[in-house]
Amino acid sequence: MDPVTVIVTALAAGASTGAIGALKDDAAQAAKAAYAKLRGLAGRRVAGQPHGELALQEHQAAPQKWEGLLTAELTEAGAAGDADLVAAAEALLALIDPAGARAGKYQVTLSGAQGVQVGDGNVQINRF
Repeated sequence: MDPVTVIVTALAAGASTGAIGALKDDAAQAAKAAYAKLRGLAGRRVAGQPHGELALQEHQAAPQKWEGLLTAELTEAGAAGDADLVAAAEALLALIDPAGARAGKYQVTLSGAQGVQVGDGNVQINRF
């Protein structure tokens, strides 16, 4: 997954009461704290961007509806290069989906890369 997709996926998972509610008490508390940290970091990243702030706020209630705009705003804000934000997203996903995290489903390492796409069904045109 690309870094912004990991962030948006983690925000959607954290907003889902079912994902955190399915965890045991200690894990649920840790996931809630990790989600709060992630939202705070994402909020700082889109601070001053009216559409970004709106998308982050509304994404919590309707992740599928606001995913596209939030992805675009985080991308524009340079969230992919924010190591703390990406690490917070990976940490939350590791708490919510430990099996997926152990399998490397949410890990992103693209340092120094150019013209890279991660995921399925992508189309890319590069002009360097």
